Amino acid sequence: MRETTDFPAKPQLRGPDRRVAVLLPLPLREAYDYRVPDGMELVPGDYVEVPLGPRRVIGVVWGPGAGTLDSGRLKPVVRRFDVPPMTEVGRRFVEWVAAYTMTPPGFVLRMAVSVPAALEPPKPMLAYLRKQGAEPPPGFKMTDPRRRILALLDDGPPRTPAELADEAGCGVTVVRGLAEAGLLEPVMLQPTRLGRPDWQRPGPALSPDQRAAADDLRERVASGRYSTVLLDGVTGSGKTEVYYEAISAALEQGKQALVLLPEIALSAQWLDRFARRFGAPPAEWHSELTGAQRRDTWRAVAKGEVPVVVGARSALFLPYPELGVIIVDEEHDSAYKQEEGAIYHARDMAVARAHLGGLPIALVSATPSLETKVNADSHRYARIALPARHGGAVLPDVELVDLRRDRPPARHWLAPSLRKALTDTLAGGEQAMLFLNRRGYAPLTLCRACGHRMQCPNCTAWLVEHRLARKLQCHHCGLQQPLPHACPECGEEGTMAACGPGVERIAEEVAELFPEARAAIMASDTLHGPRAIQEMVESIGRHELDIIIGTQVMAKGHHFPMLTLVGVVDADLGLNGGDLRAAERTYQLLHQVAGRAGRGERPGRVMLQTFMPEHPVMQALAAGDRDGFYQLEAEMRLEAGMPPFGRLAALIVSGEDPTLVERVAMALGRAAPRSDDVHVLGPAPAPLALLRGRHRRRLLLKAPRSTQVQPLIAEWLERVEIPPAIRVQIDVDPYSFL
Repeated sequence: MRETTDFPAKPQLRGPDRRVAVLLPLPLREAYDYRVPDGMELVPGDYVEVPLGPRRVIGVVWGPGAGTLDSGRLKPVVRRFDVPPMTEVGRRFVEWVAAYTMTPPGFVLRMAVSVPAALEPPKPMLAYLRKQGAEPPPGFKMTDPRRRILALLDDGPPRTPAELADEAGCGVTVVRGLAEAGLLEPVMLQPTRLGRPDWQRPGPALSPDQRAAADDLRERVASGRYSTVLLDGVTGSGKTEVYYEAISAALEQGKQALVLLPEIALSAQWLDRFARRFGAPPAEWHSELTGAQRRDTWRAVAKGEVPVVVGARSALFLPYPELGVIIVDEEHDSAYKQEEGAIYHARDMAVARAHLGGLPIALVSATPSLETKVNADSHRYARIALPARHGGAVLPDVELVDLRRDRPPARHWLAPSLRKALTDTLAGGEQAMLFLNRRGYAPLTLCRACGHRMQCPNCTAWLVEHRLARKLQCHHCGLQQPLPHACPECGEEGTMAACGPGVERIAEEVAELFPEARAAIMASDTLHGPRAIQEMVESIGRHELDIIIGTQVMAKGHHFPMLTLVGVVDADLGLNGGDLRAAERTYQLLHQVAGRAGRGERPGRVMLQTFMPEHPVMQALAAGDRDGFYQLEAEMRLEAGMPPFGRLAALIVSGEDPTLVERVAMALGRAAPRSDDVHVLGPAPAPLALLRGRHRRRLLLKAPRSTQVQPLIAEWLERVEIPPAIRVQIDVDPYSFL
């Protein structure tokens, strides 16, 4: 990612016809002019409602009107919303993201104005008190649910119908029935705000290394200047407590803090730790929130009423008026890359947001991305190191299980040595984790009679068997269908066989081997929402489970003191496919999984089942040689001119008509820019050549690091006419090559 600061000066709204440019949250490349009615005053950043054809839409005043349209044809602004205007930094950020990702600015704005309902004043909520002295009317039967509701309201605060129904274990209609009977008194409540985190609340005792790191971060926040720092600490070194000090410093200055997390699964224990440290929870921002929660949070952030936000990548686009620090936890995680709509990497955009706002940003990881590590090695970013685990815990021993010699029994997946380790761990009263980054029961179902494979009709992908739910599912488009009793191709019954393991199949083997052990699956399709994840994490922490079988949901961020054994069922899984970052991502994921073991007083042990023990990734993990792996990976990338030592940009051509897709892709190939330094590969069918019913072709532009690829791509696309039925997506700095 490259940084730039050549932004226009703050616009002033002048002119005799009082016109303003309003950017709409639609896939538009420029703002539209509107007339400001008499008596209305607008400033840049104001949220407004304007007419667009027969409908009314929201928008943001972007500056003075262009003046290209006759004033008599201008439509008037309908109204200004009573919320603080989008800051100048916020508007510049929208422009920066749009320019860098080659996305229409209006499309980026849609991410920043994602909750239109938040622009309206919050409506009071209906709640009920128990009406003093009221008696049930004649014939009114006092059922057990009705008694429970009245008991909840005895000498208690007013509660909403939903809260009462939830706590009493009944429907909302029971609450309404009591109100209609005159036993409840309605009151109107304003939406409540979260408690404010207390920066003066003392945190836990820090080690000397932690204290030095925390003081460094606090000084950066206090300076009020831009800087990017890599907080580079081994798993279990206490990085979270260190960057909590940066949050504390921002709150001390009366500013806001943003913490980005790669997955909502990572936030369960994080939220509990934050509340213990600061005495109140932060505001959350992720896809699991209800519409009302998103509305209230967006508006509270805009008004400066939310001191700390923790969220997924989209939290970066909330309307912060006084942002003082950004934390990107697990900065290496590929979940920060958004692959649909506006394609961007939240880590890189967070660095740009910090630069524009003149504030520090901390990138946090035990296994930094190669891009971040190279920036730190070249002193473009600062580095703070935490080389040891906190509290005297030591890093676990990592063993390679060579599946060519230590073979599991037929139709089983756990090697004898791993089985023995599990037996020993359970005998010692400790916990074990089995990791396989593959959901469901089996990744492929085929017919033993004719060889037919169950494939998604909409995607180039096999249907995954989920035996617990008795269905086959495509993990790309979501298509589901029942498990077939007979082969749909040849009609033979009883011939459909599951091939390969998923976490459900490993759980089946665990139940067979250890019938007395308490085991559970921890995966995104078995745990629905933050509450379920939190309950599972707490259950593991209370040692109510002996063996946890899961995917990358459990790979990082969790702290289980009694978990001493981690077994990776298929350590080679991520190394297939020829992906540029396959080795890096596999190393990072397995290192993070290994980091779950031995985080308490008892030492940990990690066993990696592999058919390739000689692979550099496996050798680096076994030797604990992180920096050696990164050096080798960097040398290979440098020799090939690949990121972070070169630039890549992808064009993905897609459509429902494969012939038309191929024709447009070939035209783009013929028109591609070429020089001694710039090369274009393709077009070629994407590995996922069919996705959600759309046929796909890819082209890849490769250029030196100093090349600004956006103008090259813009000129390239201008040379080819793209039919309306064809979509061309631009992915600057691609992470996925599917």
